[in-house]
Amino acid sequence: MPELRDPEILRSVIDSLPIGIYVVDRERRIVLWNSGAERISGYMRHDVVGRASRENILGNCNDANCILCGAACPLTEAIHEGRPRDAQIYLRHKSGYRVPVHLRVVPIRDARGSITGAAQSFQEQTTLNEAGLRPQNLAAHGCLDVATGVPNHAFTQSHLRENLAFFHEYHLPFGILLIRVNGLATLKATHGREALDVMLHVVAQTMKHTLRPDGFLGRWDEHEFLAIVTNSGPAELERAAQSVETIVSSSGIQWWDDLLSVTVFVARTMVRDGDTLESMLARVRPSPDAPPGEPAGASLQSGPERPGN
Repeated sequence: MPELRDPEILRSVIDSLPIGIYVVDRERRIVLWNSGAERISGYMRHDVVGRASRENILGNCNDANCILCGAACPLTEAIHEGRPRDAQIYLRHKSGYRVPVHLRVVPIRDARGSITGAAQSFQEQTTLNEAGLRPQNLAAHGCLDVATGVPNHAFTQSHLRENLAFFHEYHLPFGILLIRVNGLATLKATHGREALDVMLHVVAQTMKHTLRPDGFLGRWDEHEFLAIVTNSGPAELERAAQSVETIVSSSGIQWWDDLLSVTVFVARTMVRDGDTLESMLARVRPSPDAPPGEPAGASLQSGPERPGN
């Protein structure tokens, strides 16, 4: 029907789709940014339209390579190679945390077949928040750590005991990650408590989105988080630890004129026969003299030693 060829109608349809969509011209300048892209990324269209995608606004990265730009950028590849590209990546939300998305890029051609730009869609992938416990339910029962948006220490400890009970009865394997955020004492001293709280929230949301849908992340103490990686062996636990280290290091917050970021040190151990909560934690706890917010060295590592961050 002729009315469906009206550019404004087509734009309205694109804008109403729940997935993120944006379009770039041949020079990779953003010419369209829909409501889905606004919702998923936090960037409004007035923040990005007219800017070049090579500015890496979304800071795309994957588990092994942050940041994906230049020739490795799926958008660049689609334009240069003239064929669609798919990727599982993490984009950086405007607030600083990472969001896992499935990304697809298709080249746009004119009537002569020449490439004039590209369209990119991105759709959120299921995270442990969506597949498991709802934050509003936890908050209603006093189980949520308000500052970070993940379960608090008491609930996390209870959840770990529950996994131990299942292991002893049904031999369902799991591992834990004790994630210590480095440099928070220095960040607080130089930028204040508010910056510290914002950073902790960004780190927590990034890690929550990094873990598998059947994983669990909770607050452990002021500078630590504890993740439970269920139905896993040593290889899966190691991949989870490395993903957390990589993705968190590429996240951060804009604080006035400063771009602030942190690193994490991740200790990991698999459950063993006869384990208790205390014995598992003893294998991943930092040494007693480790300063708050700083790496404790190889004593954190349960397995082959790795240098601290």
